Amino acid sequence: MKQIAVLFARADSVYKTLPGCDVWDIERDARNWPGGCPVVAHPPCRAWGQFAMFAKPRDDEKALAPWAIEQVRESGGVLEHPAGSKLWPELGLPAPGSRDDWGGWTLPIHQHWWGHRAQKATKLYIVGCEPQDIPTVPYRMHEPVYVIGDVGRAGKGKGNRPEVSKAEREHTPPDLACWLVELARRCEVSNRMEQYLCRCGHLFALELGKYGCANCCGDSGPAKLKRWPWPVRCNGS
Repeated sequence: MKQIAVLFARADSVYKTLPGCDVWDIERDARNWPGGCPVVAHPPCRAWGQFAMFAKPRDDEKALAPWAIEQVRESGGVLEHPAGSKLWPELGLPAPGSRDDWGGWTLPIHQHWWGHRAQKATKLYIVGCEPQDIPTVPYRMHEPVYVIGDVGRAGKGKGNRPEVSKAEREHTPPDLACWLVELARRCEVSNRMEQYLCRCGHLFALELGKYGCANCCGDSGPAKLKRWPWPVRCNGS
């Protein structure tokens, strides 16, 4: 079983019950992780969220998310952050449907698909696993009974649905934790991996030639040669 590092987990994290997970909580300090395997990263989000102006993060807290991005790009894996996180516009993470220079891409999800009582809209930044190779996503079309609140504001105008607790807001649903670990296990990166990146967004091997995209059969035109991961360019602040 491929080992997975879980970075920035809660002290009572469900990941500690899953086999093959090297879990780094606040006591171990994820920044001490030596590398060497794919990661599931849950860096603190309050300094990057929609209500960051009201947050009181630790002095070094905002720099943790950019550092986590570096680990995902170097070792492969997935980073999870709220759908409204400013990581995407401020650090140039790819919008859904596009790629960055590391082959990374973004998957928007709702955590209630995996059993969260609130919708909890989320973005995943993934490096090392193609969209067609991720585990099956358990879509659910019904509306959740609860909402993610912020000082009582989220329920207004939404049928006065109750808010989940702060702890439940932070916890990863067990089924989603298992899914993220399986996704990370499917991630592989090479220090000097060369592939073609088609204009349709599909990656394919060099030996197929620049018109060899299996997704669009070359109809999108010649693909561009890509090599990743490039040196990391995001800086913490």
